[in-house]
Amino acid sequence: MKRLLPIIIAASLLAACENKPRTHEWDWEERFAEAIKDLSRARTEEERFCYLGPAEKEALNVGKNEAALGFAKEQAKLMPKYKDNWNYGNAVQDVNIVFGRIALAEGRVKEAGEFLLKAGDTPGSPQLKSFGPNMMLAKELLERGERDVVVAYFEKCSRFWIMHRGKLEEWTRQVRNGEIPDFGANLVY
Repeated sequence: MKRLLPIIIAASLLAACENKPRTHEWDWEERFAEAIKDLSRARTEEERFCYLGPAEKEALNVGKNEAALGFAKEQAKLMPKYKDNWNYGNAVQDVNIVFGRIALAEGRVKEAGEFLLKAGDTPGSPQLKSFGPNMMLAKELLERGERDVVVAYFEKCSRFWIMHRGKLEEWTRQVRNGEIPDFGANLVY
């Protein structure tokens, strides 16, 4: 019995953790400051290309839409030059998510949906294949009742997100049932 006690305690703790409601509290200001710090450390254009994605997303998350738009435009301009860079797929995703979120904030819902679908046309990247894409624009579109475009985006994501472990199917089911999924950390990537 003495040997089983640690196993029973560990199993109980794991079960308790799994039953807790998940909350996702992010320090957006801190994340933005870190992204800007990283961007300022870029020594080459190619390094800057890689750091622009986090800077544009985090700028948007703290309400600095003009800065986000500027970073996204800069990255979009550099994209043709770095098609063979490991970060190219992330750039396709990031630029379109930022353009879409800004369009949505300005009331251009259809255009925001088009940017979401363009984000899904990414060739993928090491990060996108394992952790998956950013779902903030998808969530914001769902909050506006735009279910069809989000489901179409999930279908596109299934081409590159090889390690989604059933999330895309579950989220599709939830969206078709009129729910907004808990996207967890995919609101941050």
